[in-house]
Amino acid sequence: MSQLPWSELLANALADKHAAGRYRRIRTRLGGQGVNIVIDGKLLRSFCSNDYLGLAAHPELKKAFIEAATAEGVGSGAAHLLSGHSQYHQQLEEALAAFTGQQRVLLFSSGYQANLGVIDGLLARGDTVIQDKLNHASLLDGGRLSAATQTRYLHSDMSALAYRLQQERGNGHRLVVSDGVFSMDGDLAPLPDLLALAKTHKAAVLIDDAHGFGVLGDHGKGCLEHWAIPLENQPIVMGTFGKAFGTAGAFVAADEVVIDTLIQQSRTFVYTTAQPAAIAAATLASLTLMEKESWRREHLQALIQQFRRGAEALGLTLMSSMTAIQPIVLGEIEEVVRVGQALEEKGFLVGVIRPPTVPEGSARLRITLSAAHTEQDVQQLLEALEAVLCTAA
Repeated sequence: MSQLPWSELLANALADKHAAGRYRRIRTRLGGQGVNIVIDGKLLRSFCSNDYLGLAAHPELKKAFIEAATAEGVGSGAAHLLSGHSQYHQQLEEALAAFTGQQRVLLFSSGYQANLGVIDGLLARGDTVIQDKLNHASLLDGGRLSAATQTRYLHSDMSALAYRLQQERGNGHRLVVSDGVFSMDGDLAPLPDLLALAKTHKAAVLIDDAHGFGVLGDHGKGCLEHWAIPLENQPIVMGTFGKAFGTAGAFVAADEVVIDTLIQQSRTFVYTTAQPAAIAAATLASLTLMEKESWRREHLQALIQQFRRGAEALGLTLMSSMTAIQPIVLGEIEEVVRVGQALEEKGFLVGVIRPPTVPEGSARLRITLSAAHTEQDVQQLLEALEAVLCTAA
Protein backbone atom coordinates (compact mmCIF):
# COMPACT_ATOMS: atom_id res chain seq x y z
CA MET A 1 0.00 0.00 0.00
CA SER A 2 1.45 3.37 -1.00
CA GLN A 3 1.61 6.04 1.67
CA LEU A 4 2.96 9.56 1.68
CA PRO A 5 5.58 10.50 4.28
CA TRP A 6 3.24 13.34 5.32
CA SER A 7 0.07 11.23 5.48
CA GLU A 8 -0.49 12.14 9.13
CA LEU A 9 -0.62 15.83 8.25
CA LEU A 10 -3.13 15.13 5.49
CA ALA A 11 -5.26 13.01 7.83
CA ASN A 12 -5.31 15.85 10.35
CA ALA A 13 -6.31 18.31 7.64
CA LEU A 14 -9.16 16.00 6.57
CA ALA A 15 -10.33 15.77 10.18
CA ASP A 16 -10.36 19.57 10.36
CA LYS A 17 -12.51 19.73 7.23
CA HIS A 18 -14.94 17.26 8.80
CA ALA A 19 -15.18 19.35 11.95
CA ALA A 20 -15.70 22.58 10.01
CA GLY A 21 -18.45 21.14 7.80
CA ARG A 22 -16.30 21.51 4.68
CA TYR A 23 -15.66 17.86 3.90
CA ARG A 24 -16.65 16.78 0.39
CA ARG A 25 -17.81 13.26 -0.39
CA ILE A 26 -18.77 11.40 -3.53
CA ARG A 27 -22.31 10.11 -3.78
CA THR A 28 -23.42 7.36 -6.16
CA ARG A 29 -26.34 7.72 -8.54
CA LEU A 30 -28.17 4.62 -9.78
CA GLY A 31 -29.83 5.03 -13.15
CA GLY A 32 -29.99 7.98 -15.53
CA GLN A 33 -29.72 11.70 -14.94
CA GLY A 34 -33.08 13.40 -14.55
CA VAL A 35 -35.57 15.00 -12.18
CA ASN A 36 -36.19 11.86 -10.11
CA ILE A 37 -32.91 10.13 -9.31
CA VAL A 38 -31.64 7.51 -6.91
CA ILE A 39 -28.68 8.71 -4.83
CA ASP A 40 -27.03 6.32 -2.36
CA GLY A 41 -30.12 4.12 -2.67
CA LYS A 42 -32.62 6.91 -1.93
CA LEU A 43 -35.15 8.30 -4.42
CA LEU A 44 -34.86 12.10 -4.54
CA ARG A 45 -36.24 14.98 -6.59
CA SER A 46 -33.16 16.64 -8.04
CA PHE A 47 -32.66 20.39 -8.13
CA CYS A 48 -28.88 20.26 -8.36
CA SER A 49 -28.14 19.19 -11.93
CA ASN A 50 -26.90 21.47 -14.72
CA ASP A 51 -29.00 19.51 -17.25
CA TYR A 52 -30.87 22.74 -17.98
CA LEU A 53 -32.83 21.58 -21.03
CA GLY A 54 -33.51 18.05 -19.77
CA LEU A 55 -31.58 16.42 -22.61
CA ALA A 56 -29.13 14.18 -20.72
CA ALA A 57 -31.35 11.10 -21.01
CA HIS A 58 -33.17 12.01 -24.22
CA PRO A 59 -33.84 9.02 -26.53
CA GLU A 60 -32.42 10.81 -29.58
CA LEU A 61 -29.08 11.33 -27.82
CA LYS A 62 -28.98 7.70 -26.73
CA LYS A 63 -29.76 6.53 -30.26
CA ALA A 64 -27.03 8.71 -31.80
CA PHE A 65 -24.52 7.54 -29.20
CA ILE A 66 -25.26 3.83 -29.76
CA GLU A 67 -25.13 4.12 -33.55
CA ALA A 68 -21.78 5.94 -33.46
CA ALA A 69 -20.34 3.56 -30.85
CA THR A 70 -21.41 0.62 -32.99
CA ALA A 71 -19.75 2.15 -36.05
CA GLU A 72 -16.56 3.47 -34.42
CA GLY A 73 -16.18 1.76 -31.07
CA VAL A 74 -16.11 3.36 -27.64
CA GLY A 75 -12.67 4.90 -27.22
CA SER A 76 -11.23 7.46 -29.65
CA GLY A 77 -7.81 5.90 -29.10
CA ALA A 78 -5.67 8.98 -29.67
CA ALA A 79 -5.43 12.75 -29.58
CA HIS A 80 -7.18 14.82 -32.26
CA LEU A 81 -3.86 15.47 -34.01
CA LEU A 82 -3.12 11.76 -34.35
CA SER A 83 -5.98 9.39 -35.25
CA GLY A 84 -8.56 10.47 -32.68
CA HIS A 85 -10.45 13.06 -34.77
CA SER A 86 -13.45 11.25 -36.25
CA GLN A 87 -16.04 12.30 -38.82
CA TYR A 88 -18.41 13.00 -35.92
CA HIS A 89 -15.94 15.41 -34.34
CA GLN A 90 -15.51 17.19 -37.66
CA GLN A 91 -19.25 17.42 -38.24
CA LEU A 92 -19.80 18.78 -34.74
CA GLU A 93 -17.13 21.47 -35.15
CA GLU A 94 -18.68 22.55 -38.46
CA ALA A 95 -22.23 22.55 -37.04
CA LEU A 96 -21.18 24.62 -34.02
CA ALA A 97 -19.33 27.12 -36.19
CA ALA A 98 -22.49 27.59 -38.25
CA PHE A 99 -24.65 27.82 -35.11
CA THR A 100 -22.47 30.40 -33.37
CA GLY A 101 -21.62 32.35 -36.51
CA GLN A 102 -17.92 32.16 -35.70
CA GLN A 103 -15.33 31.20 -38.32
CA ARG A 104 -14.17 28.02 -36.61
CA VAL A 105 -14.70 25.81 -33.58
CA LEU A 106 -12.25 23.54 -31.77
CA LEU A 107 -13.34 20.68 -29.52
CA PHE A 108 -11.84 19.96 -26.10
CA SER A 109 -12.41 16.98 -23.83
CA SER A 110 -13.72 19.15 -20.97
CA GLY A 111 -14.53 22.75 -20.17
CA TYR A 112 -11.71 22.85 -17.64
CA GLN A 113 -9.21 21.80 -20.30
CA ALA A 114 -10.64 24.32 -22.78
CA ASN A 115 -10.17 27.23 -20.40
CA LEU A 116 -6.66 26.16 -19.43
CA GLY A 117 -5.79 25.62 -23.08
CA VAL A 118 -7.06 28.94 -24.43
CA ILE A 119 -5.34 31.12 -21.85
CA ASP A 120 -2.05 29.23 -21.92
CA GLY A 121 -2.17 28.79 -25.69
CA LEU A 122 -2.65 32.47 -26.50
CA LEU A 123 -0.54 34.23 -23.85
CA ALA A 124 3.18 34.22 -23.08
CA ARG A 125 5.53 35.67 -20.50
CA GLY A 126 5.16 39.44 -20.46
CA ASP A 127 1.44 39.30 -21.34
CA THR A 128 -1.41 39.94 -18.88
CA VAL A 129 -4.67 38.13 -18.17
CA ILE A 130 -7.31 40.23 -16.35
CA GLN A 131 -10.05 38.22 -14.63
CA ASP A 132 -13.34 38.85 -12.84
CA LYS A 133 -12.84 37.99 -9.18
CA LEU A 134 -15.70 35.43 -9.23
CA ASN A 135 -14.62 33.59 -12.38
CA HIS A 136 -14.79 29.80 -12.45
CA ALA A 137 -11.81 27.96 -10.99
CA SER A 138 -10.78 26.69 -14.43
CA LEU A 139 -10.35 30.25 -15.71
CA LEU A 140 -8.39 31.33 -12.66
CA ASP A 141 -6.24 28.21 -12.92
CA GLY A 142 -5.66 28.93 -16.60
CA GLY A 143 -4.24 32.32 -15.70
CA ARG A 144 -2.24 30.92 -12.82
CA LEU A 145 -0.68 28.14 -14.88
CA SER A 146 0.19 30.27 -17.91
CA ALA A 147 3.38 32.30 -18.13
CA ALA A 148 1.34 35.52 -18.24
CA THR A 149 0.83 37.83 -15.27
CA GLN A 150 -2.64 37.44 -13.75
CA THR A 151 -4.61 40.25 -12.14
CA ARG A 152 -8.23 40.42 -11.02
CA TYR A 153 -10.99 43.03 -10.77
CA LEU A 154 -14.02 43.31 -8.48
CA HIS A 155 -16.98 41.25 -9.65
CA SER A 156 -18.68 42.84 -12.68
CA ASP A 157 -17.25 46.23 -11.70
CA MET A 158 -16.48 47.96 -14.98
CA SER A 159 -14.72 50.87 -13.25
CA ALA A 160 -12.37 48.36 -11.65
CA LEU A 161 -11.83 46.68 -15.02
CA ALA A 162 -11.08 50.03 -16.66
CA TYR A 163 -8.51 50.72 -13.94
CA ARG A 164 -6.85 47.33 -14.46
CA LEU A 165 -6.73 47.82 -18.23
CA GLN A 166 -5.14 51.23 -17.81
CA GLN A 167 -2.75 49.93 -15.16
CA GLU A 168 -1.57 47.09 -17.40
CA ARG A 169 -1.20 49.23 -20.53
CA GLY A 170 2.11 48.42 -22.17
CA ASN A 171 2.44 45.06 -20.40
CA GLY A 172 2.31 42.89 -23.50
CA HIS A 173 -0.93 41.49 -24.88
CA ARG A 174 -3.92 41.76 -22.55
CA LEU A 175 -6.75 39.22 -22.32
CA VAL A 176 -9.90 40.05 -20.35
CA VAL A 177 -11.59 36.90 -19.08
CA SER A 178 -15.07 36.52 -17.61
CA ASP A 179 -17.84 34.03 -17.10
CA GLY A 180 -20.92 34.87 -19.13
CA VAL A 181 -23.17 33.44 -16.40
CA PHE A 182 -21.49 33.11 -13.02
CA SER A 183 -21.91 29.57 -11.80
CA MET A 184 -22.49 30.23 -8.09
CA ASP A 185 -24.48 33.49 -8.27
CA GLY A 186 -26.37 32.96 -11.53
CA ASP A 187 -25.91 36.58 -12.61
CA LEU A 188 -24.73 37.74 -16.02
CA ALA A 189 -21.55 39.62 -16.83
CA PRO A 190 -22.28 43.08 -18.34
CA LEU A 191 -20.94 42.05 -21.74
CA PRO A 192 -21.74 45.20 -23.76
CA ASP A 193 -19.78 47.40 -21.34
CA LEU A 194 -17.01 44.83 -20.93
CA LEU A 195 -16.51 44.45 -24.68
CA ALA A 196 -16.58 48.21 -25.21
CA LEU A 197 -13.90 48.72 -22.57
CA ALA A 198 -11.72 45.99 -24.03
CA LYS A 199 -12.03 47.49 -27.51
CA THR A 200 -11.08 50.95 -26.22
CA HIS A 201 -7.98 49.53 -24.55
CA LYS A 202 -7.13 47.18 -27.46
CA ALA A 203 -7.49 44.07 -25.28
CA ALA A 204 -8.85 40.67 -26.31
CA VAL A 205 -11.78 38.99 -24.52
CA LEU A 206 -12.55 35.38 -23.57
CA ILE A 207 -16.07 34.56 -22.34
CA ASP A 208 -16.87 31.28 -20.61
CA ASP A 209 -20.51 30.71 -21.60
CA ALA A 210 -20.84 27.26 -20.01
CA HIS A 211 -24.05 28.17 -18.17
CA GLY A 212 -25.55 30.41 -20.85
CA PHE A 213 -25.08 28.43 -24.03
CA GLY A 214 -28.24 26.58 -25.02
CA VAL A 215 -30.30 28.42 -22.41
CA LEU A 216 -30.10 32.15 -23.11
CA GLY A 217 -31.22 33.91 -26.27
CA ASP A 218 -34.17 33.16 -28.51
CA HIS A 219 -32.20 30.44 -30.31
CA GLY A 220 -30.11 29.26 -27.36
CA LYS A 221 -26.91 30.88 -28.60
CA GLY A 222 -26.09 32.08 -25.11
CA CYS A 223 -24.97 35.35 -23.60
CA LEU A 224 -23.91 36.93 -26.87
CA GLU A 225 -27.38 36.43 -28.31
CA HIS A 226 -28.99 37.60 -25.07
CA TRP A 227 -27.01 40.85 -25.22
CA ALA A 228 -27.44 41.12 -29.03
CA ILE A 229 -23.69 41.43 -29.56
CA PRO A 230 -22.96 41.97 -33.29
CA LEU A 231 -20.97 39.19 -34.92
CA GLU A 232 -18.09 41.51 -35.77
CA ASN A 233 -17.69 42.41 -32.08
CA GLN A 234 -17.89 38.89 -30.66
CA PRO A 235 -15.11 37.66 -28.38
CA ILE A 236 -13.55 34.22 -28.09
CA VAL A 237 -16.24 31.98 -26.57
CA MET A 238 -15.94 28.75 -24.62
CA GLY A 239 -19.01 26.56 -24.25
CA THR A 240 -19.52 23.20 -22.58
CA PHE A 241 -21.60 20.16 -23.50
CA GLY A 242 -22.11 18.79 -19.98
CA LYS A 243 -24.84 21.29 -19.10
CA ALA A 244 -27.60 22.36 -21.50
CA PHE A 245 -26.36 19.94 -24.20
CA GLY A 246 -26.69 16.98 -21.82
CA THR A 247 -23.48 15.25 -23.00
CA ALA A 248 -19.81 15.92 -22.18
CA GLY A 249 -16.85 17.94 -23.43
CA ALA A 250 -16.44 21.53 -24.60
CA PHE A 251 -15.66 23.79 -27.53
CA VAL A 252 -13.97 27.10 -28.27
CA ALA A 253 -15.39 29.34 -31.01
CA ALA A 254 -13.25 32.07 -32.57
CA ASP A 255 -11.68 33.22 -35.83
CA GLU A 256 -9.37 31.16 -38.02
CA VAL A 257 -6.16 32.59 -36.58
CA VAL A 258 -7.12 31.92 -32.95
CA ILE A 259 -8.28 28.36 -33.60
CA ASP A 260 -5.24 27.50 -35.70
CA THR A 261 -2.98 28.95 -32.99
CA LEU A 262 -4.70 26.78 -30.37
CA ILE A 263 -4.22 23.69 -32.54
CA GLN A 264 -0.50 24.43 -32.56
CA GLN A 265 0.00 25.70 -29.00
CA SER A 266 -2.78 24.61 -26.65
CA ARG A 267 -1.25 21.86 -24.53
CA THR A 268 -4.62 20.60 -23.25
CA PHE A 269 -5.70 20.08 -26.86
CA VAL A 270 -2.46 18.71 -28.30
CA TYR A 271 -1.71 16.25 -25.51
CA THR A 272 -5.20 14.97 -24.60
CA THR A 273 -7.04 11.97 -26.01
CA ALA A 274 -10.07 13.08 -28.01
CA GLN A 275 -13.49 12.53 -26.47
CA PRO A 276 -15.25 9.41 -27.83
CA ALA A 277 -16.79 9.82 -31.27
CA ALA A 278 -20.10 8.62 -29.81
CA ILE A 279 -20.17 11.63 -27.49
CA ALA A 280 -19.69 13.95 -30.46
CA ALA A 281 -22.52 12.17 -32.29
CA ALA A 282 -24.83 12.53 -29.29
CA THR A 283 -23.91 16.22 -29.05
CA LEU A 284 -24.83 16.71 -32.69
CA ALA A 285 -28.25 15.22 -31.91
CA SER A 286 -28.53 17.53 -28.92
CA LEU A 287 -27.72 20.59 -31.02
CA THR A 288 -30.52 19.66 -33.42
CA LEU A 289 -33.02 19.36 -30.57
CA MET A 290 -31.78 22.62 -29.06
CA GLU A 291 -32.43 24.43 -32.32
CA LYS A 292 -35.90 23.04 -33.06
CA GLU A 293 -37.40 22.67 -29.56
CA SER A 294 -37.50 26.26 -28.32
CA TRP A 295 -40.27 25.23 -25.92
CA ARG A 296 -37.58 23.88 -23.60
CA ARG A 297 -36.12 27.36 -23.04
CA GLU A 298 -39.57 28.89 -22.77
CA HIS A 299 -40.69 26.34 -20.17
CA LEU A 300 -37.46 26.79 -18.22
CA GLN A 301 -37.95 30.55 -18.11
CA ALA A 302 -41.51 30.07 -16.84
CA LEU A 303 -40.23 27.80 -14.04
CA ILE A 304 -37.55 30.32 -13.10
CA GLN A 305 -40.18 33.04 -12.71
CA GLN A 306 -42.44 30.69 -10.74
CA PHE A 307 -39.63 29.84 -8.35
CA ARG A 308 -38.57 33.45 -7.86
CA ARG A 309 -42.13 34.61 -7.14
CA GLY A 310 -42.66 31.77 -4.69
CA ALA A 311 -39.33 32.27 -2.91
CA GLU A 312 -39.93 35.98 -2.54
CA ALA A 313 -43.40 35.27 -1.13
CA LEU A 314 -41.67 33.15 1.52
CA GLY A 315 -39.47 36.10 2.42
CA LEU A 316 -36.32 34.52 1.02
CA THR A 317 -33.60 36.82 -0.28
CA LEU A 318 -32.67 35.87 -3.81
CA MET A 319 -29.71 37.00 -5.87
CA SER A 320 -30.14 38.97 -9.10
CA SER A 321 -30.28 35.89 -11.31
CA MET A 322 -32.55 35.48 -14.32
CA THR A 323 -30.97 32.11 -15.11
CA ALA A 324 -31.60 28.51 -14.09
CA ILE A 325 -29.14 29.01 -11.21
CA GLN A 326 -31.11 30.31 -8.22
CA PRO A 327 -28.95 30.59 -5.08
CA ILE A 328 -30.36 31.14 -1.60
CA VAL A 329 -27.58 32.54 0.59
CA LEU A 330 -27.93 31.43 4.21
CA GLY A 331 -24.51 32.59 5.35
CA GLU A 332 -23.10 30.11 7.82
CA ILE A 333 -21.90 26.64 6.90
CA GLU A 334 -23.78 24.94 9.74
CA GLU A 335 -27.08 26.46 8.64
CA VAL A 336 -26.77 25.61 4.97
CA VAL A 337 -25.77 22.02 5.82
CA ARG A 338 -28.74 21.71 8.19
CA VAL A 339 -31.22 23.03 5.65
CA GLY A 340 -29.76 20.87 2.87
CA GLN A 341 -30.09 17.74 5.00
CA ALA A 342 -33.62 18.66 6.06
CA LEU A 343 -34.65 19.10 2.42
CA GLU A 344 -33.13 15.74 1.58
CA GLU A 345 -35.16 14.11 4.33
CA LYS A 346 -38.22 15.53 2.57
CA GLY A 347 -37.05 14.03 -0.73
CA PHE A 348 -35.32 17.00 -2.40
CA LEU A 349 -31.69 17.18 -3.47
CA VAL A 350 -30.17 20.67 -3.81
CA GLY A 351 -26.62 21.90 -4.02
CA VAL A 352 -25.10 22.72 -0.62
CA ILE A 353 -22.28 25.13 -1.45
CA ARG A 354 -19.70 26.13 1.14
CA PRO A 355 -16.36 27.97 1.24
CA PRO A 356 -13.89 27.83 -0.41
CA THR A 357 -16.18 27.42 -3.45
CA VAL A 358 -17.91 30.64 -2.39
CA PRO A 359 -16.59 33.47 -0.15
CA GLU A 360 -16.67 33.14 3.63
CA GLY A 361 -20.06 33.99 5.12
CA SER A 362 -21.93 33.26 1.88
CA ALA A 363 -22.69 29.52 2.16
CA ARG A 364 -25.77 28.81 0.10
CA LEU A 365 -28.27 26.44 -1.40
CA ARG A 366 -27.58 26.34 -5.14
CA ILE A 367 -30.93 25.44 -6.65
CA THR A 368 -30.89 24.70 -10.37
CA LEU A 369 -33.95 24.33 -12.54
CA SER A 370 -34.43 22.22 -15.65
CA ALA A 371 -36.90 22.11 -18.51
CA ALA A 372 -37.56 18.55 -17.30
CA HIS A 373 -39.14 19.93 -14.10
CA THR A 374 -42.86 20.58 -13.89
CA GLU A 375 -44.70 23.41 -12.18
CA GLN A 376 -45.72 20.88 -9.53
CA ASP A 377 -42.06 20.00 -8.90
CA VAL A 378 -41.24 23.64 -8.27
CA GLN A 379 -44.30 24.19 -6.08
CA GLN A 380 -43.44 21.17 -3.94
CA LEU A 381 -39.85 22.39 -3.54
CA LEU A 382 -41.17 25.76 -2.38
CA GLU A 383 -43.45 24.03 0.14
CA ALA A 384 -40.49 22.01 1.44
CA LEU A 385 -38.39 25.17 1.76
CA GLU A 386 -41.19 26.85 3.69
CA ALA A 387 -41.48 23.91 6.08
CA VAL A 388 -37.73 23.69 6.68
CA LEU A 389 -37.20 27.42 7.09
CA CYS A 390 -40.24 27.83 9.32
CA THR A 391 -38.84 25.08 11.53
CA ALA A 392 -35.59 27.03 11.70
CA ALA A 393 -37.44 30.17 12.71
